[in-house]
Amino acid sequence: MEQAKIIIALIIAVALQWSLRGVADVFAYVDFPLIILVYAALQRNAIRAILLATAAGLLIDALSGGLLGANAFSKTLIAYAVSEIVRRVYLDNLLLQIPVIAGACVVDNLIYYGLHRMFGQVPTAPFVETIAYSVIGTTIAGTFIYLLLGNFSVENITRKRRPDLFATRRQTRRRNPIRLGKR
Repeated sequence: MEQAKIIIALIIAVALQWSLRGVADVFAYVDFPLIILVYAALQRNAIRAILLATAAGLLIDALSGGLLGANAFSKTLIAYAVSEIVRRVYLDNLLLQIPVIAGACVVDNLIYYGLHRMFGQVPTAPFVETIAYSVIGTTIAGTFIYLLLGNFSVENITRKRRPDLFATRRQTRRRNPIRLGKR
């Protein structure tokens, strides 16, 4: 069920990324699919995160009309790096996940613009300004989305609150009457 939640969130994120750019200029700097892909990588399933990153990156590239594969490569590399960091470092706290979102956004933008420069396509927007706004927007939106996804857990929905009518009594620890080897 967790996998379905991430796939649905990723589909919504790609649709928001594609449609909200025309609504307001502020949303052009928020990378919604990157937020969901980092969330998927934080769930400690590296293969799922990498496959979702590749599919989402190719879909974003196809919709944007830019260099096909640049987003897919950068997002796949980010998903792999975050899943390896999560494997080694305990990042289940939201305050520890916020710098991961910001760092992933910086590295994603650097790889994306680096690939464009390597293949001779000059970006139209100023490089440093775009990265700065993108990091700020993605980090703020990612924090709120992680709070939303954390509260929208399958366990919280399926578990019904019922009073404990027959609660187990707290048992005190008894001493073992048999002592081996001690006199």
